[in-house]
Amino acid sequence: MKTATWLVAVTSLAVVGGGAYLAGAQGVGQQQLHMLFDMAVAEAQPSKPEGSGPVIYYRHPDGLPEYSAKPKKTPDGREFVSVRESEDVSFTASGIKTAETADHPKPASGSAATERKVLYYRNPMGLPDTSKVPKKDSMGMDYIPVFEGDQADASTVKVPLGKLQRTGVRTATAEMASISRKIRVPGTVALDERLISVISTRTDAFIDDVANVTTGDRIGKGESLFSFYSKEIATAGAEFAAGKGDLRSNDAGSALRLKNLGVPDEVIRSIAEKRQVPTSIEYVSPRSGVVLERMATTGMMAKPGDPLFRIADTSHVWVIADVPEFDLASVQKGVPVAVTVRSLLSRTFEGTVDLIYPEIQQETRTTKVRIELPNPDGILMANMYADVEIEAGVQKPVVAVPNSAVIDTGDRQVVFIDRGDGKFEPKNVSLGMRGKEQTEITKGIAPGDQVVVAANFLLDAESNLNSALSGMVTDEVKP
Repeated sequence: MKTATWLVAVTSLAVVGGGAYLAGAQGVGQQQLHMLFDMAVAEAQPSKPEGSGPVIYYRHPDGLPEYSAKPKKTPDGREFVSVRESEDVSFTASGIKTAETADHPKPASGSAATERKVLYYRNPMGLPDTSKVPKKDSMGMDYIPVFEGDQADASTVKVPLGKLQRTGVRTATAEMASISRKIRVPGTVALDERLISVISTRTDAFIDDVANVTTGDRIGKGESLFSFYSKEIATAGAEFAAGKGDLRSNDAGSALRLKNLGVPDEVIRSIAEKRQVPTSIEYVSPRSGVVLERMATTGMMAKPGDPLFRIADTSHVWVIADVPEFDLASVQKGVPVAVTVRSLLSRTFEGTVDLIYPEIQQETRTTKVRIELPNPDGILMANMYADVEIEAGVQKPVVAVPNSAVIDTGDRQVVFIDRGDGKFEPKNVSLGMRGKEQTEITKGIAPGDQVVVAANFLLDAESNLNSALSGMVTDEVKP
């Protein structure tokens, strides 16, 4: 077919050449020669069936990437060529022009259910550039038609199956899991305030003698601290020794009075047996521990309630940790804690969270968390610096996805769901606990959903572009 067309063209041009010679010989003008040449070229070109359907736009007569929705002329006065429906794109349900539909268009009376209206044309490279009429970009690529109905779910991204591997899209399954992570914060060793005793008398007393213990010394329970004389205790003891009181009378009378004045039980029994009041009463330590303060001195006069000694039991200590405000939701009472101190890096002390203080420090935006630690050998000392590692998280199973599945823009949190056949739907989600590898999803997806864990930022960019384009009305589209 091509050979025959070529022969016709050559023959026609030869005839024109011969005609030109005769015309020159006979004096025929240039206008007649141009008419003969145009007729020869027209005969040489293969016949093309006339387009059908309404005119959808007008194109430049020289094939340049210039189009118009209305009849238009070139700067040199030539009319733009009309393009009918069958000559450009197919308005079938698929929206794809094939060779069959282009060369053999369906009748205009086809089913209306399969026809769709083109809303606008968008840039093939994804740039925010649209047009009411078909056009080409600077590289000669056709703009992509957007059909009526495509904008209903514009945020959904459609990726051709052949491109999935090249874009690196990977998915994982949302599952029920327990989420945990470790929170590392600084802390300080402190004494357990419940194990601190203040030694004082309940009546006026003269300190006769003080034991050889000083601040910082360790002392055992029952060891002597000091001896004292009290006029009030001596009077009550004398009454008890004279027989006005009896231990067998259920601590009644003067025996009860001695007890209320702080006289030890051993001294009361001694008075009952010997019927004699000692001139000086010995005061012993109520617990084992470390002497924090010694205020008692020999010969001093002590008033009721005056502190004479402060003793702390160090068999258990606290560690006060400073937890940032944003981590508070992850810390619960009773969770295990590992503590290391900077002077004993070879040892790790195991404890539990005992209390979360109900106050946030305004300057640091942290909350103090109290950890209890056993300290039987007394190696942990008050005010030591410590590094605290808290096992935080939720123990019960929750809906969880890999951390990389969540796109957090600050204003919203998005997870892409794989709907199959290359379709990916963005879902706004509410986040809960964030662990080392997984994040809790409290709202938005369900267990078993396939979520995108790689290349989801590319999908998000495409989804945002689709949503922006779908929000445009026809009047807002640039011509």
